[in-house]
Amino acid sequence: MPDDVTLRPAPATTSEPTSTPEPPVAPRRPTPRSHHGHEIVDDYEWLREKESPEVVAYLEAENAYTESATAHLADLRSRLFDEIKSRTQETDLSVPVREGAWWYYARTVEGQQYPIRARAPIADGAAWEPPVLEPGVPVPGEQVLLDDNVAAQGHDFFSLGSFDVSADGNLLAYAVDTVGDERYTLRVRDLVAGEDLPDVVPGTFPGATFSPDGAYVFYPTVDDAWRPHKIWRHTVGTPADQDVVVFEEPDDRYWVGIGLTRSRRFLQIELGSKITSETWLLDAQDPTGEFQVVWPRREGVEYSVEHAVLPATWPAPGGAQGGDVLLVCHNDGAVNFELVVTGVPTPGEVLRPEDATVVVPHDEATRLEGVDAFAGHVVVSYRRDALARLGVVRLDTPAPAGPWQVEEIVFDQPLFTAGISSNPEWDQPTVRLGWTTFVTPATVYDYTVATGELTLRKRQPVLGGYDPDDYVQQREWAVAEDGTRVPISLVWRRDALGLDSTGTGADPAPLLLYGYGSYEISIDPGFSVARLSLLDRGVVYAVAHVRGGGDLGRAWYDDGKQLTKRNSFTDFVAVGRHLVDAGWTSPSRMVAQGGSAGGLLMGAVLNLAPELFTGIVAQVPFVDPLTSILDPSLPLTVIEWDEWGDPLHDPEVYAYMRGYSPYENVPDDATHYPRVLAVTSLNDTRVLYVEPAKWTARLRAAGAPVLLKTEMSAGHGGVSGRYERWREVAFEDAWILDVLGVAAR
Repeated sequence: MPDDVTLRPAPATTSEPTSTPEPPVAPRRPTPRSHHGHEIVDDYEWLREKESPEVVAYLEAENAYTESATAHLADLRSRLFDEIKSRTQETDLSVPVREGAWWYYARTVEGQQYPIRARAPIADGAAWEPPVLEPGVPVPGEQVLLDDNVAAQGHDFFSLGSFDVSADGNLLAYAVDTVGDERYTLRVRDLVAGEDLPDVVPGTFPGATFSPDGAYVFYPTVDDAWRPHKIWRHTVGTPADQDVVVFEEPDDRYWVGIGLTRSRRFLQIELGSKITSETWLLDAQDPTGEFQVVWPRREGVEYSVEHAVLPATWPAPGGAQGGDVLLVCHNDGAVNFELVVTGVPTPGEVLRPEDATVVVPHDEATRLEGVDAFAGHVVVSYRRDALARLGVVRLDTPAPAGPWQVEEIVFDQPLFTAGISSNPEWDQPTVRLGWTTFVTPATVYDYTVATGELTLRKRQPVLGGYDPDDYVQQREWAVAEDGTRVPISLVWRRDALGLDSTGTGADPAPLLLYGYGSYEISIDPGFSVARLSLLDRGVVYAVAHVRGGGDLGRAWYDDGKQLTKRNSFTDFVAVGRHLVDAGWTSPSRMVAQGGSAGGLLMGAVLNLAPELFTGIVAQVPFVDPLTSILDPSLPLTVIEWDEWGDPLHDPEVYAYMRGYSPYENVPDDATHYPRVLAVTSLNDTRVLYVEPAKWTARLRAAGAPVLLKTEMSAGHGGVSGRYERWREVAFEDAWILDVLGVAAR
């Protein structure tokens, strides 16, 4: 075994500034492991000992080195932070949301890190239209429900999990995490008296929900593997040790959650693995009763349930007319999901999927993503042509003879994202929705169902004279190595570096290429104030919508997971090569970026095509997947088997993952690799800090120019507090601009 020397010189590189001191190099301490007849010797597994003073000292040494190596960017970081700050309306508030007798909203105050959550009474006879509140102007009758700044005092980290107000408006259930490990302490606040009750429940998971009578709070907790597995019932005003488990899921592949239907008719437990789901209902008027399953789980079948009330003239299952029904969005024989109507189960009754009536049929070109029911209408969320869309079904129309007519809410931009927003009331004439593009700041609309009119309620202010016409967004397509067309979204400043209307110009532009590609998560068009600092310096921002995401439907996801995961990586490489071949950029002017599972993408691409990029940013990266997924005792591992495969029991999966795992495939000589920046958090429970720590140690030993930055008091989402987040973004963007050669601008 080599001598344990904490700091040893790394191979010399020319990619980092020459004045930078020698970086720390982790000692090699071989740890062998064997699976399926294959032995691996892991030199850096010792870094997993989070409580070890030596590990902490190593991470702090890496932080000191990273700070030293980027010291020349201090002024640029300061400028970028100031630009974000100057473009942000720091004292601001959200559009009020109507619920019960109150308008609910959140507001921010200049100089404060966190929002203040408040409400104001609705005047008697007031119209449905929300009041127009002015930033910085006192709101008549305002009641502060929770000031996050006060709750965060004395803590380096703060995150709000649960936040639910009882139906009568008198109680608030809220839960906070002050470490970053996503274990939340639940409390109940008496909003009439303005003080917390003695109720304190530690170790909860987000999603606490009041019963409609306000007498009980239902909440989830996690097991040792950080899997939400139990639902508890807490009686308000009693000690936590008297709480009752109302549901427990023993299968390690499944998580559980609790909620209340918009109609307030049912308490609803939802549970699921990555490929199978199940819903249980309880009449909310009997909160101490027994939950009842809707459709018993069947392997590979996913479904979600929404309670609705159909008009008396509309046909319902079983030959009935109107009344209480369940809307079920499912994929049983419908890969992109379809919407069916079924009855509400009576006590002891088990519903059969084959008895349901299809109302929105399966469509190979449209991925049905969800449904929201209201007293007079139903809102359908779906995805077509890699864009998130919304449609409305009016319940005040004549009874349909066949499938329901979904009226799409139309927007006139080629790239956009539309999604339903906060709509807590059952009987409301409007639908609150959010809409944005790469060039249009986040926008809140109210859609009036009766007229089809969109009313602008708020558009995110961008100070300093922002003009969306100064920027261009468009869609292009790359061709992957198997012939699949992969969408690319691009945005750039219209006058940047002589780029013409198609984005191409005489000289290759600096370009930042972002990717994710897992869990059927789509990277949809969205506006970013911080991104303007890159665009205004001539950087083109691009998103590679690779397989493994959900951009083009369920098949797009299925073709980038488990034994087809490599498609995510080759798609990203194909997009990068397309951007070079089409004249957008060159390898010496392109940086790739991704986080979490997108960090796995970064690590795999780094090994697959290091010559294609001049820099890689990997945020909380999942770069040691084989080690993690082989160990069922680690957080979330068993749940993840449906996403990545089970290498512990399946030798084919083991061999496949070993073939792409970034950590396993770092070459002995990586001196030709581009510059790498890895960012992680010590208290991350989703992607443990040890993964990027081991990966960067191995990269450095192989001669790659790499930096590691670890937040020592944060979780998976990074630092908390908006100003700290802006500083973190400024740090990463300064590094990107430096690597792209435009830091001086």
